[in-house]
Amino acid sequence: MKFWCNLREACEEYGREVEKLSIKLMELIAISLGLQANRFNDFFKDQTSFIRLNHYPPCPNPHLALGVGRHKDAGALTILAQDDVGGLEVKRKSDGEWIRVKPTPHAFIINVGDIIQVWSNERYESVEHRVMVNFERERFSIPFFLNPAHYTMVKPLEEMTDDQNPPKYKAYNWGKFFTTRKGSNFRKLDVENIQIYHFKVSK
Repeated sequence: MKFWCNLREACEEYGREVEKLSIKLMELIAISLGLQANRFNDFFKDQTSFIRLNHYPPCPNPHLALGVGRHKDAGALTILAQDDVGGLEVKRKSDGEWIRVKPTPHAFIINVGDIIQVWSNERYESVEHRVMVNFERERFSIPFFLNPAHYTMVKPLEEMTDDQNPPKYKAYNWGKFFTTRKGSNFRKLDVENIQIYHFKVSK
């Protein structure tokens, strides 16, 4: 019990610190878009962010298995801490090749999520990625997912649109989107799971 209490306390403290980091990163992203640093703050007052503890056991046939299948993160931002084993791969847009992300000691990996892609009206783009398992070694990672309030209507920001650059997405409710996405995790579906391009404005 003492071990689990200590683990929980450590996770809660880690969560508070990485949340502070994520908000600071959102401020930097806002500035990079020519916005006020606090432009995104109100979206996260009742945030639905969470941490996941991932463990990938060794696999004798890693080419036959994936740790996590190809996907894009649905939320705003992901901050990933991982060990030195590695396994994260990102899909290069130019040719569709999967590129291994080499672990950097004492560093985080930052993923821009779909929500920032929508808010920025595609000035930023979320990256498709996956996780491959290892032949000999187990792997651990701790992703923190920064998500807005359940009631948030996600749509391109007015500052990111004009007559020459109209909104590329229709508004969608984050809570409904997330609930649908989460409820479909780890299930074999006859239809594709909900994606932001389902809200893409047709030209």
